[in-house]
Amino acid sequence: MCGRRTSCTWGRGRHPANPTDRRTSLRSPLQALQAVGVAAMSTMTKNWDRHVIDGEAVARCPGFLSLRERILELAQPESHHRAVDVGSGTGLLALPLADQVEHVWAVDLSVGMTDYLRAKASSAGLENLQAVASSAVSLPLVDDAVDLVVSNYCFHHLDDAGKHLAMLEAWRVLRPGGRLVFGDMMFGLGLGDARDREVLTQKVRAMLRKGVPGVVRLLKNAGRVASGRWEHPARADWWAHELRRAGFIDVGVEVLNHEGGLAWAKKPAR
Repeated sequence: MCGRRTSCTWGRGRHPANPTDRRTSLRSPLQALQAVGVAAMSTMTKNWDRHVIDGEAVARCPGFLSLRERILELAQPESHHRAVDVGSGTGLLALPLADQVEHVWAVDLSVGMTDYLRAKASSAGLENLQAVASSAVSLPLVDDAVDLVVSNYCFHHLDDAGKHLAMLEAWRVLRPGGRLVFGDMMFGLGLGDARDREVLTQKVRAMLRKGVPGVVRLLKNAGRVASGRWEHPARADWWAHELRRAGFIDVGVEVLNHEGGLAWAKKPAR
């Protein structure tokens, strides 16, 4: 994941004053999870530490690399910006972003993910990337702390209430005029929309091509959907409404030729 450079030396940055030092009381991730509800907790408390290597492999896929470039393009990072990457995983967004801005907070619920990313940042000589174990609904930053909030394939792990809290958190930590940009699954689980049907059909066919293991996985996922324990993707129009509901302006959404999509918005300037 070398971004726009021809080598994996991302560059060196500066440590700004830490906004968390000024915060008088931090909510714990557990308290935030309790506020979200059981459905969100089922995916947010999953043992993501076991998926560090999987996350690294997925991050190298051409589709994810392309999505990363589109997110960075929409975010328009500048050298004086401070940013937070929500659900940072192994650093797909955070590492190249740190090469372009003053400071990046990489937030992930998994301690294993943040430890891994911290080591990668150190090996690249990045002093301006700070990996923090926390949740999307309880960002460990003070109000108006950052110019950019970015994320990739994180929010579908939250139910609708959790997504709403995550958008309120993004709003809270953004400075006036700051931008939110994220990529995620963007489809519904119903069959009333043609794109939703196509995405679900593609997923079923992909599972069936794997033979018996795929059928078993398909049946397990069907059970999880029925019980509310599967992922919680949302359609692009739902996201557009939710972003406006949270107070954002200049809202935009873009669906891709697969399950994913992009959304972006701005916090109004005072």
